[in-house]
Amino acid sequence: MSFPNKFLWGGALAANQCEGAYNLDGKGLSIQDLMPYGVRKGLSDGPIKENLKLIGTDYYHRYKEDIALLAGMGFKVYRFSIAWSRIYPNGDEDVPNELGLKFYDNVINECLKYNIQPLITLSHYEMPLGICKKYDGFRSRKMIELFYKYATTVVDRYHDRVKYWLTFNEINITLISPLMSAGVITNKKELTASELYQTAHHQLVASGKITKYIHENYPNLKVGCMVASAPRYAMTCDPLDMRTMMESQHELDYFIHVHVYGKYPYYASKIWKEKNVELIWEKDDEEYLSHTVDFISFSYYNSKVVAFDESKYTMSNGNLMRGLTNPYVKTSDFGYPIDPQGLRFCLNYLYDHFHLPLFVAENGIGSYDKLVQNKDGNYTVDDDYRIEFHREHIKAISEAIDDGVDVFGYTTWGPIDCVSAASAQIDKRYGFVYVDRQPDGSGSLNRYKKKSYDWYKNVILSNGVNL
Repeated sequence: MSFPNKFLWGGALAANQCEGAYNLDGKGLSIQDLMPYGVRKGLSDGPIKENLKLIGTDYYHRYKEDIALLAGMGFKVYRFSIAWSRIYPNGDEDVPNELGLKFYDNVINECLKYNIQPLITLSHYEMPLGICKKYDGFRSRKMIELFYKYATTVVDRYHDRVKYWLTFNEINITLISPLMSAGVITNKKELTASELYQTAHHQLVASGKITKYIHENYPNLKVGCMVASAPRYAMTCDPLDMRTMMESQHELDYFIHVHVYGKYPYYASKIWKEKNVELIWEKDDEEYLSHTVDFISFSYYNSKVVAFDESKYTMSNGNLMRGLTNPYVKTSDFGYPIDPQGLRFCLNYLYDHFHLPLFVAENGIGSYDKLVQNKDGNYTVDDDYRIEFHREHIKAISEAIDDGVDVFGYTTWGPIDCVSAASAQIDKRYGFVYVDRQPDGSGSLNRYKKKSYDWYKNVILSNGVNL
């Protein structure tokens, strides 16, 4: 296996999926606090007990225990997000909430105690409900200013302890789920293509604006973009399928291109023309977009198969980027395609097209884990399927590095079980640590190491040699 000596091994969690404590210490409501059944069923009228994210895995009170568990695996990096509504409860206050800032002071300091580098995502699917209702999220240009105020507040606070920053989590999901990704409360069916692409434009400008601020004020810090990635495969070699594959890949590359090259790609004008999109540009938009990132990070769960005529085929299950059923790959408990070689393909594709260092920010398998008692009387999960999944994907990263790709880190998704953002499930488990929380909300919240815990520990300890 080939990994750089300072390769960043670790895991990733999002505040809205683990913290809980939705109404403590001055926190305001976020859009996730009103998604009891996941994004596809939209917002409720208020917080209800069926929303497992209101308690999450009680990370807010157990972060020391959880970070100690991460340290026990030898983590070099821990990617987490800051809940915007802990810092500015409504999103537009003049003064930040000191208790919220102090909480993340404590989390960061706890990481550093174990020599774990924090990697912070500024916006991860959880914008303050107040400004989403007031402005309809990033449909309004006003959100650029509000995000900038929030982001500069936390960067100024933590810049001396946090080197790596991401602006928006999976920013390309805005075109698929504008509610979850951009806080747009208006139903997607009521939005025009112009409104969707204008929303994305506002986020891209906001990302460039905070990137400019960080580079000018803290030049030692590194800023990355983050996209949801699923490499596109054509179902057949029919030229129409191949063209469809190219156009589908452009939908992803559109966002990366702006972050990397500081302008929209050449094919953007064709997309806008075909969809009747007319972007409204204002003063400084072009200048902010020109401030480019230092690295590209992305999530990878599965590849995506496309065809010109999808009606001939069946759809696979998967996350928000679903494709057609691929007869050549296995699937997970939840029907997600399992395609390790797709990760090698993705790494090579991104490096070939954008020539920046790459960071695998999310990768994992959601499964129905069963807690059992072993011969020593301890509780665990025999999750050989998770070990196999990560082993094969880590091999794919090593192969990409051998290909010449610059990959400097890998954070598995949900190293400690958490609540799904999209579906609000707790039983779709990704972790190396089992959390006793059940779909009906019951459970002790106790943590139990799965079989994969010690396996990943040995992977990190050997820098990827012992798989």
